[in-house]
Amino acid sequence: MNIAVLEQAQSTAIDLGLKFGPKLLVACLILLLGHYAGSWAGRLTHGVLEKLDLDLSVRRLLVRLARLLVLGLFAVMALQNLGVELLPLIAGLGVAGAGLALAMQGVLSNLAAGLTIIFTRPFRVGEYIAIVGVEGQVEVIGLFNTLLSHPDHSHVVIPNRKIAGEILHNYGQIRQVNVSVGVAYDTDLNAALAGIDALLAANPKVLRDPAPRVQVATLEDSSINLAIRPWVAVGAYADVAGEINRAVVETFRARGISIPYPQREVRLLEPAR
Repeated sequence: MNIAVLEQAQSTAIDLGLKFGPKLLVACLILLLGHYAGSWAGRLTHGVLEKLDLDLSVRRLLVRLARLLVLGLFAVMALQNLGVELLPLIAGLGVAGAGLALAMQGVLSNLAAGLTIIFTRPFRVGEYIAIVGVEGQVEVIGLFNTLLSHPDHSHVVIPNRKIAGEILHNYGQIRQVNVSVGVAYDTDLNAALAGIDALLAANPKVLRDPAPRVQVATLEDSSINLAIRPWVAVGAYADVAGEINRAVVETFRARGISIPYPQREVRLLEPAR
């Protein structure tokens, strides 16, 4: 009895192998060919996109889409060769996809926002931005989140859905330092402004174009406040403000320019007799 069952199983396996073996082999060859065709399509797309002014993230996304599109086309050909009915499979995938979409609304919203950021390009990798209460230099623009490097050497990961539709401050590659210093009312303003121009010219981190702005900002009770606003590269922003403050103190001391501090004059009046 057992021998008969084994012989029947062996015969069935041979029949199935003869019937589906060649189709399975051809399907594997189609998938292998699809892999190489997808790689070729990716390289071709990358070569074409390199000639265009597109962001690195956009180029990577389009290259991946080209590979997946070609591989998916060959996968459909392989399934058709095996005799798989695609219409019921597509219908089943559609129902499963609808349920999966409901369960992954947050992920899909990040994906949609990521595609919006990649194609509208409100900022690029290497630019310094401030948004949703955080700021930093853009390191990676992904499909689901954006990675910023903070000046304190930490990293900030922002979900893309928090970026799309928000007010964005894009500094680009440079930032403007804002330093304020007060001088006494009897100060020679031309001498003070000339000293500030000289210390800015001596600082190699201060950009010459655009030119620094130095002007009288406000007139306070006990001082004339001067605004010092040079532009620097994003990476030098944290250091330059301190360097300028120190240089201002040293320059004003050397030139005899006083930096006043708040003071009040109190008069004691004798009561009338």
